[in-house]
Formats: sequence, C-alpha cells, structure tokens
Amino acid sequence: MKAFLKNQQLFLVILIAVFFGCKTEKVKTYLGAELQNFCVQQLTDVIVYDINNPPVAGRMYAYSNLAFYEALRPMNSGYESLLPKLKGFSSINQFNTSLKIDYPFSAGIAFMKVAEALVFSKDSIQKSRALLIKNFAHLESTIQTASIEWGEKVAAIILERASKDGYKITRGMPKFSVLKETGIWQQTPPDYEEAIEPNWRYIKPMLLDSASQFKPVRPPAFSMQPNSPYYKEVKELFAMSKTLTEEQKTIARYWDDNPFVSEHKGHLTYANKKTTPVGHWMGITIILANQSKKTELDIAKAFALTSLAIFDGFISTWEEKFTSKTVRPITVIRENIESEWTPYLQTPPFPEYTSGHSVISAAAATVLSNVFGSNTPFTDTTELKYLGMKRSFSSIKAAANEVSMSRMYGGIHYRAAIENGQKQGEQIGSYYNTVFLPHDSGN
Repeated sequence: MKAFLKNQQLFLVILIAVFFGCKTEKVKTYLGAELQNFCVQQLTDVIVYDINNPPVAGRMYAYSNLAFYEALRPMNSGYESLLPKLKGFSSINQFNTSLKIDYPFSAGIAFMKVAEALVFSKDSIQKSRALLIKNFAHLESTIQTASIEWGEKVAAIILERASKDGYKITRGMPKFSVLKETGIWQQTPPDYEEAIEPNWRYIKPMLLDSASQFKPVRPPAFSMQPNSPYYKEVKELFAMSKTLTEEQKTIARYWDDNPFVSEHKGHLTYANKKTTPVGHWMGITIILANQSKKTELDIAKAFALTSLAIFDGFISTWEEKFTSKTVRPITVIRENIESEWTPYLQTPPFPEYTSGHSVISAAAATVLSNVFGSNTPFTDTTELKYLGMKRSFSSIKAAANEVSMSRMYGGIHYRAAIENGQKQGEQIGSYYNTVFLPHDSGN
C-alpha cells in the first residue's frame, strides 16, 4: 500500500511539472551587452546572406547601432544624445515620462526597425524582431506597449535621416566609365565586374564636413621608369608575392573579408560567402564588449561610434578611390612584368588607392582603443564561423596594423595605399574621439 501511494504521489508531481512546463515558455534574459550582440549578429547574418557590398553594409550597421544607443540612452540621464553633433538628424523629443519603459527592449526594437528598413531580406529581420518580442513577453502589457512605441519613435528619426542621405539618389546615378587609359583603374579578372559604388562619395557623412575633409596625400604617379616611386612599389609587391610565407598567406586569408569570392572549377563557377570588413569589426566589438566591465550604455555608445566612424571612413576612401582612380596591381603586373601573374587574394572591383580595409580598420581601432584601452589584448574569433580560424592580438591597433599588411600579402594593394589609408582612418577615428569621447580613458 505504501509503495502504491508513493507511486501515486510521484505520478502527481510529474503531472504538475508537465502541466506547468507546457504553460511556461522559456524566456531569454539578456545580460549586459548580450542584447546588442544578438541584434548585431542577426544583422550580420542577413548581410552575409544578401551579399551586401562593404559600403552598403557599413551604412546598415551605422544607422541600426545608432538607433539602439539613442533608444537605450534615457535609462541614464548622464548619457547625451549623439544626434545634435551629427549631420542631418532631427532631435528626438523625450517620450511620455509618466510611462514605464524597458529601455533595453526599446533599443532592440529600434535596432530591428531600422535594420528591417535597410536590408533586402526583411523576413529574416522580422523573425529576429518576433523572437526579441517573445523574449520580453514577461513584461506587463503597458510597459511592453510603451517600450515598443519609444523604440519605433527613435527608429523613425533615424530612418528619416537615412532617407535623405543621398543613398537613393546614388542608385540612379551613372556607373563608372572604364576607359583604356594608362594608370587608370580597369576591370580585373577573373570576373571583370563593374566598379562597386562609384558614387558613394556623394553619400552625406555622419560627422565629417565633407567626403574630402581628411583627404590623403596624392598616390605615387604612375610610371614604369625603374627609378620612379611607383615602379618601386610595383616591384616590391611583385617580389613579395613570390616569397609569401605560410603565416603571411594565413594573414591574407584571415582578413580577406570579401563578401563574394568567385571560385572557378573548369566550366563551373561558384561563390563563397563571407562577412564584410565592417561585419568583422562589429564581431571584434562584440568580443571586446564581452571581456570588458563596461556598462551596457558604454558598450552601445562604442558600437554606435565605431560603426559611424566606419561609415564616414567608407565615404572618405571612396571619394579618394574614384578621384585618383588608381589601377590595381594585377593589371599593371600582367601588362608589364608577368602576363599570367595572379595575386594571392581575388582583387575587389574598385580602384586601388587608398586601401578601404586600412581606412575603416584604423578608424574603428582608434575609436575602440579609446573606449576599451590602447593596450587591450584579445582573441578574435569572428572568422571561426566562416573560415574556422581565429587570431590573437596584443592590442586593437595591432589587429588594424595586420589588416593593412594583409592587403599587401594578398597582392591587391601597394604600400602607399595601406600606409596613407591608415593615416586617413586614424584621422577620422581621432576626430570622433575628440567630439564624442574626449574624457574616455579606456579603463
């Protein structure tokens, strides 16, 4: 009898557990920067899937991360809006302060609303937004409603500016005219694609006064005379390509970040999708945020300023690229030195000077170093998902320096393009620090 009652009690306990288990949904509790990490990763996945080019991807991250910060900011009155110091934004009037708002939830809503408006695969962002709302379903209905309204209000202000930044106009502007002219960019093998975003310099910058505010020095003038600075750079690159070490090849592959690399096998052509340079730096920002003791607002501000600096970095380097129109190494070397020469990396379809990777990496690293510390070591695991690779660095700047050299190892940039590109990016990053982070010690 005792055994029977014991079994009955056990059955009742199991029944109750099953009943309440069915009624209760698991709720994801976001801690610290986890919510923003989730949002950024969802956007990265869509960008990779849609094969967005780097400048376009940079625009998506900048507006979405800015929306996240501005929606989160009211949770602490000590944090100011970034919008008054940026170009072309309307001010955000404070929401009804009598309403209770979950600001992290609002920030996620604002991010998703902006991202959905800017990406092609909107259904993927809509699913991420639905998951976000589900994870905040434990909130009282009034708080949930007010939080969504605040997030969408912030998103509307951000998207208003995005609609007037010149992006839509550039969609209908003429493509880059390729003329057979010595020293001027030509379409490159294997696919001879048209130039990407030749009119990106006409996009309205976020903070810079103009696309040419931090214009680099002129590139070496094209000349195949043996003693000319240009010829020396060509020979240096060609010689390097013949003696690449395994470590140099690894570095080149690791930082390739080409969102669409075509592979040719006989009559078949297929593509490898990878993250963009911006997505790589967003991944690094996630890693730095996770290992820091910064508040979620500090981290949100770091995401916003880093992606904004990258946004302006692309405008700045694209302005230079389509002003100088410098020819790529593969064209010069095949015409003058070795007809079948192929660089280690596939050459991206736009002019050579300055190195866009170098510009945006230096801009990002300069901002991130000011936030998280100039001597902060980290292990970058961003490429584990795409390449199965990771690398460790003694500092954020050390990573940016390696990015720049990777472009020479890959055979797609000369030394002047990377060194002057780094200076260009550092100037942009320093300008952001001066305006927005003058007292941040990075501790």
